[in-house]
Amino acid sequence: MLKVFAIQSKKEQEEICRLCDVPYQPDLLAYGASVDDRLVGVCQFILRDGKGILYHLAPKKGADDFEALFVLGRATLNFIDLCGVKQAVCLDSGIDPSLARSIGFSRREDGTLFVDLNGFFDHPCQH
Repeated sequence: MLKVFAIQSKKEQEEICRLCDVPYQPDLLAYGASVDDRLVGVCQFILRDGKGILYHLAPKKGADDFEALFVLGRATLNFIDLCGVKQAVCLDSGIDPSLARSIGFSRREDGTLFVDLNGFFDHPCQH
C-alpha cells in the first residue's frame, strides 16, 4: 500500500534524503512516500514569500516508482494549497521535468516551473 507521510524529525529527514541521494536541507519541510512500508521517495519543500517551493522530489536510490512520486508531488501541492498558498514553483535541479509536468507544473516564459493552485484541487483529474 502506498503511504505519503510528513517527516516529523530532522534526523529522519536527513536519513531519508541520504537514501534518496538529495542534499539534506534542515530548514525545509519534507514528505516521504513508501510502498508496502519500503521507502520510495522524498519531497523537500518550503513555504516562502507567498509561494510553495519544491526543492527535491526524488526517488530512493534504486527505486523507480513514477506513480508513487506523482502522488507524493500532488500531496505536497495539496498541503501547500491547504496552507492558503496558491502558487508553487519547482527547482529544475531537484525534479525530473516529465514528473514536474505530470503533477501540474508548466514552464513559464522566464523558464520557471510554475503551478497556480487556485481551484487546482477542485477537479484534480483535469490536471
